[in-house]
Amino acid sequence: MFPSSARAGASMAIASMLCVQVGLAASVGLIDQVGAGGAAWLRLAWAGVLMLALVRPRPSMFSRETVRLGATLGVVTAGITLLFMAALERLPLGTASALEFLGPLGVAVARTRGAARWWAVVAAGGVVLLTQPWAGGADPVGVALALAAACCWAAYILLTQKVGDAADGIAGLAISMPVAGLVATVVAGPAAVGRVTPELVLLGLGLAVLLPIVPFSLEMLALRRLTAGAFGTLMALEPAFALGIGFVVLGQQPNLLAVAGVGMVVAAGLGAARAGARRPDAPVEPQVGPVLADA
Repeated sequence: MFPSSARAGASMAIASMLCVQVGLAASVGLIDQVGAGGAAWLRLAWAGVLMLALVRPRPSMFSRETVRLGATLGVVTAGITLLFMAALERLPLGTASALEFLGPLGVAVARTRGAARWWAVVAAGGVVLLTQPWAGGADPVGVALALAAACCWAAYILLTQKVGDAADGIAGLAISMPVAGLVATVVAGPAAVGRVTPELVLLGLGLAVLLPIVPFSLEMLALRRLTAGAFGTLMALEPAFALGIGFVVLGQQPNLLAVAGVGMVVAAGLGAARAGARRPDAPVEPQVGPVLADA
């Protein structure tokens, strides 16, 4: 039997990964019209606005340290999205995904102990078989961008757990998402604003709910229940979901190595969820002000 907290956290993480994959599939039309950076900008900018409207944050809700951590998380969140999109312009998806997964894999290896660490090794082997990075070219700039996205993803996991512990429910996203939207606006907005139409603005609003509002909220709640190491290993399931969606929706036929890789990452994900329940240390100091239910 899984510990109840680990089971709930794993379920939230899996739901988040499914939302990400569906959101990426739904973003294809937007990317074609405003570019990868422009699509990331519209989603992140709308996500910041929506989180402010949903949470209605007040200064009394957060400590100074929580604000600092949340703002840092916002910069990292923008970095993941913008850097990975830029890497995809230079690298095949499998190669970029394999390189980016080094971020959560690094967290998994660093944060797990004893036999539990072997799940990260199993996941790493599965991702290599699944993405088969040797099958595509490796542009040096693209590799650097993907590795930078991996570093941001590792930092995102650690910071999301800290912000989630310091703020009630998903209130911490009312800090991080507006900051991410501002960073994306400065970096990618000027190049894309001339191609934006009212219809694309509305499309960006809808996509912001699917990605990143829902998955980032689920990930924050999941990291209140799972160790950072277990969460990082569970992220290995995301390439498997991408393979399945590609087969069902796009008709992409996986080879035997990819199928073997799926089996390995699924096994690693189940093992990580079983071993990864967080053990409470000191109680988290309650925050003042209205909160969102931590369901």
